[in-house]
Amino acid sequence: MQIQTHLLIEDLLNRTEKATRAVKRFKELSIEQLNYKKSATEWSVLECIEHLNLYGDFYLVEIEKQILAHKSKAPSTVFKSGLLGNYFANLMQVKDGKVNKMKSPKDKNPVNSVLTPTTLDRFLKQQERLKSLLIQAQHVDLTKTKTAISLTGLVQLRLGDTFRFFVYHIERHVLQAERIHAGRTSPHLSTSTVG
Repeated sequence: MQIQTHLLIEDLLNRTEKATRAVKRFKELSIEQLNYKKSATEWSVLECIEHLNLYGDFYLVEIEKQILAHKSKAPSTVFKSGLLGNYFANLMQVKDGKVNKMKSPKDKNPVNSVLTPTTLDRFLKQQERLKSLLIQAQHVDLTKTKTAISLTGLVQLRLGDTFRFFVYHIERHVLQAERIHAGRTSPHLSTSTVG
């Protein structure tokens, strides 16, 4: 995939804002609604959001570290996706309301956690940080700047692909949380899915 850098960042900012608005609506729900689960193995709205918080704890720090380390490099006007990064990003992306079913790593699976509405506040703070990092990313080369990934320290992705993966992953689980709240969980999202 190849795209103008400003168009990629604009798209990711729009997706981030949409997810933020959706989660702000969850703040109007009762604790019972936020913790509702169809079964013990499925996630609640809060568990979906906590899963995202756990990923945010890794990726926001890693992205910020790499942006700060590479600000001196001239930004490129075009982002060229890497083979592996494009694969991971596409794997996460919601397409026509459908997702690829995956298992979540144990350290990122919040099933049966005791969670409160502060989980939503934490997510919203992470979203603000993500927006800030996307804006800062306009000043670095999204193709040449690399980030580690949460699964292994042996693989690095291009910063643009990491942003795509991370934002698409957020979209995926916000959609899952919306479906849980609506009472019509998709079978593709019904169990502890990955990101």
